[in-house]
Amino acid sequence: MTAQNTGLAAAAEKVKLIAAEHAAEADATRRLAPEVVEALREAGFARHFVAAARGGSQGSFAELTEAVLTVGQGCSATAWCASLSALSSRFAGLLPQQGHDEIWADGPDTFVVTGQPPMGKGAVVDGGHRLSGRWAYVSGVDFADWALLCGMIGAEGRFFALPRKDFTVLETWDSVGMKATSSHSVVVDDVFVPSHLSFDRADLITGTSWSPVPSHNVPFQAVGGLTFAAPAVGAAMGALDACVAVLSGKKQSVTSAVDLVRASGQIESAKLLVEQNAKVLDDREFTPAAMARNERNVAYAAEVLVDAAGGLVRAAGTSGLAEGGALQRFWRDVVSCSSHVALRYETASVRTYPASLYG
Repeated sequence: MTAQNTGLAAAAEKVKLIAAEHAAEADATRRLAPEVVEALREAGFARHFVAAARGGSQGSFAELTEAVLTVGQGCSATAWCASLSALSSRFAGLLPQQGHDEIWADGPDTFVVTGQPPMGKGAVVDGGHRLSGRWAYVSGVDFADWALLCGMIGAEGRFFALPRKDFTVLETWDSVGMKATSSHSVVVDDVFVPSHLSFDRADLITGTSWSPVPSHNVPFQAVGGLTFAAPAVGAAMGALDACVAVLSGKKQSVTSAVDLVRASGQIESAKLLVEQNAKVLDDREFTPAAMARNERNVAYAAEVLVDAAGGLVRAAGTSGLAEGGALQRFWRDVVSCSSHVALRYETASVRTYPASLYG
């Protein structure tokens, strides 16, 4: 089933410009400007995978990927938050219908953030669960309306949706790259979560939902690291633009020209790979081979993007490392993005891709 064009990709051009204008400020203050957060909301990232029946866009993975790439050329951290806000709302789609009623009661543009590792513990009580725990690296939590957090109930994992009033944010994010993603820690202290605001972790893994929206029924392995790889590609595209701006009008050595050419090819190849992943998702090609290839694609893309960003810095020379310049910021962001655990070969692809080759 092919989703209709929602206009997100076109709206992303405006977000890119606003985000680029505030990118240096965001890097310095370690948070997105309110104008950028509002631009993300208005563009429709949060509602991209929300059901049309709730006023959402019910969009495609391909259009989201294109939009994230565009935003990433202006500001990597904004693209990261754009990607995660859309995919977190997709996760929330697995909640029972009454949960949809509550999360999207005021409209489809609710910002949801996710703590995927099961870092909390819960207990079954009458009408739901009580949850406690601390989750690290919850990106976008500065402007979150809801948090979707995974905890253990005995030996079983379960996701719980909590409104902003029910959790505390600890400002623990201090990375040298992707500074403005607000990937802080979330603390929950013995909070009651009603049954309609939780679902089994196994449903997320298998992509099993009562919802008729196609994107709510996608195996987790198939999506894999696309959430994080797309912002990394966008950041590398921004780095390429920044490098060209530095070199424009200057006499180039053969060495710097080679670095520039090689990097442009690496970035383009990574872009094609993440676009291939998005097509697999939209075409619902959930075969073991296709899903394993998706995992391989993002790990390889992350690897070559780091090499490409380094090549661009070499090509630009000292001018590219000016502290107030965009190139060094994109360079740090590409390295930071690509360090995510979901983009490492050893996390998943070494277990799945060789097996798909051997049959």
